[in-house]
Amino acid sequence: MDTPKSQRLDIIIPAYRMHTQSFKNALNGISEESALRRIDNLTNHVVWMTGNLVSCRYWLAELLGMEEKDPNGEYFKEGRALDENLPYPSLGELKKNFAEISPKVYQKLLEITDEQLEKPYTFGMNIPFMKENVLNMIGMCVGREDYLLGQIGLMRKMLGLMGMSYDLDETLTY
Repeated sequence: MDTPKSQRLDIIIPAYRMHTQSFKNALNGISEESALRRIDNLTNHVVWMTGNLVSCRYWLAELLGMEEKDPNGEYFKEGRALDENLPYPSLGELKKNFAEISPKVYQKLLEITDEQLEKPYTFGMNIPFMKENVLNMIGMCVGREDYLLGQIGLMRKMLGLMGMSYDLDETLTY
């Protein structure tokens, strides 16, 4: 396993890697058609959930000072609500975006220093029990990914698919 410069990310790096694996597993077998289904018009569809997860990775990139921009930010930025009138990108496009940004963010997570993690970052929510800095925003993003992966896992069952596998892709290099 790669060692981050900051030991403060010892818990974040494994979670990031597991989310990368879980992303592939959660979406495995979901068709483009099924990915746009909503249950009783009450749920978000898998494309929206996936787009928000990809958006988290691009937000992390921005947070870490990277220049990469989310090609679908207009649809998902800041957890934008589902709008059935929008022409969302395909599940395949979102998977491609995820595959492009994830290794870059991973590398940046390995390189960030304690000093950079302590840099103030205002989320705009005024959370009184949390110091607003880069480290805690990374944690917030990891939590958001957990939430979205759980939603996709539940949608798998609602779409009639087996639960998500926890098989590991041995070819994943980060």
